[in-house]
Amino acid sequence: MTSTPPSTTPPSPTPPPPTPRQAFDLLMAGNRRFVNGTPEHPNQDAARRTETAPVQRPFAVLFGCSDSRLAAEIIFDRGLGDLFVVRTAGHVMGPEVLGSIEYGVELLGCPLVVVLGHDSCGAVAATRAAVMDGTTAGGYVRDVIERVTPSVLVSRAAGHTEDSDFIAEHVRRSVDLLLDRSRALADAVEAGRAAVVGLSYRLIDGTAHLVTTRGLEPATDAAV
Repeated sequence: MTSTPPSTTPPSPTPPPPTPRQAFDLLMAGNRRFVNGTPEHPNQDAARRTETAPVQRPFAVLFGCSDSRLAAEIIFDRGLGDLFVVRTAGHVMGPEVLGSIEYGVELLGCPLVVVLGHDSCGAVAATRAAVMDGTTAGGYVRDVIERVTPSVLVSRAAGHTEDSDFIAEHVRRSVDLLLDRSRALADAVEAGRAAVVGLSYRLIDGTAHLVTTRGLEPATDAAV
């Protein structure tokens, strides 16, 4: 009697990673759902937990402020394994931040890096007070203020007075600083493997607005 070997189903092929533009559109679509009050809460169930236990394949690195009102997976309506999140007060960066972002791009293959600032940022407000009045904090909070100071000085020199202008300048400078300091990230952008975008988030309505981009190809439709 000949036994029939059990049938085996070949594993599903791993889908290719999204392009930087596709990753950006995916992120912004989630923000629109959050703003409209129609979140889908994707990838937040037990199946996704099991799927991501052996390996992670996030589609974006999100480098944002540590502000408690800036929870990335909520405001972009994403779930487990979608975003590789790095957060510091005022999204200031040191070697550990740069290493974490490079890890997301080089080892995890993220095609998109997002710098996320927001209005009513305490780090920017404290820096403006330090620049204008000479008041500053002690301990390592002073280090945060010193790292934000160049953004505030540039914005003041341009004649800006509105909070939104200071936030946008700090986001732009953070994007530039990332590419200046990380050769790996700059090479990935130059090769078309990744893009870096700067966004500014409005706390009152939940919208994320584009401030600057590096390496993001134009949209092919009106869905951006």
